[in-house]
Amino acid sequence: MDPNDLLKVRAEFDSVMRREALPDTSDARVERAGAVVRQIVPGSGGNTVLWSDLDEHTADAAISEQVAFFTALAARGEVPSAEFEWKLYGHDRPADLGDRLRAAGFVAEPEETVLVARVADLATLSVEPPEGITLRVVTDEAGVDLMMEAHRRAFGSDRPRIRDLMLNLLRDEPDTIEAVVAMAGDTPVSAARMEMRPGSPFAGLWGGGTVPEWRGRGIYRLLVAHRARVAADRGIRYLQVDASQDSRPILERLGFGVLGVTVPWIWEGKE
Repeated sequence: MDPNDLLKVRAEFDSVMRREALPDTSDARVERAGAVVRQIVPGSGGNTVLWSDLDEHTADAAISEQVAFFTALAARGEVPSAEFEWKLYGHDRPADLGDRLRAAGFVAEPEETVLVARVADLATLSVEPPEGITLRVVTDEAGVDLMMEAHRRAFGSDRPRIRDLMLNLLRDEPDTIEAVVAMAGDTPVSAARMEMRPGSPFAGLWGGGTVPEWRGRGIYRLLVAHRARVAADRGIRYLQVDASQDSRPILERLGFGVLGVTVPWIWEGKE
């Protein structure tokens, strides 16, 4: 996509996936609070500010309001903690919003590159697995546990929130998730998922981390290709990824273009 196309897609992404976002799961809710759109997720958390329309005169007050809101939710026991994420994009305003979040006590996680590609451009990628690899589509708790094992071996940490998310989606909304594990024999070596909200032209790609001894063999590419075929069958127009520095070069070679950058700013629930 040329730069003008990417700007149009970014505007559609901001509208559909942020300003008018649908909840991630059936037990979550998305609400508009003045110039802020936020998602509240009970259970293991995942509370997020998804979008804001602020300026230098309104930003600090809006930040304080969101901190107070999630702190009150936690105090009432509606969420497990006051922690939440402010999902900041590079084109959000005011331009110094990140500095204002830092001054308010938020902690920045590593910057990610927002990439997007047309599904039609990816649907012809080969889905032939590398030698020694088979794909297992996740449909039950046993498959979710294989995903978690692959993530643990690839990233060195457990991800209980993702496990809860997967189980909730498979139970309540199985048509909105496509998850797959790359298996070397009986051993999971990589896993990824695609989240598809009903009626949305965008699907989000997540995961794809591969254990060290299997990197560089085309598994990440395979997982993208598999999900692109599924998205094409569903009539989804775009795939979107918040890419790390490791995955960005692979995705750009596959045809993804850059929409911008995003930084997750975390309020850890500590005054």
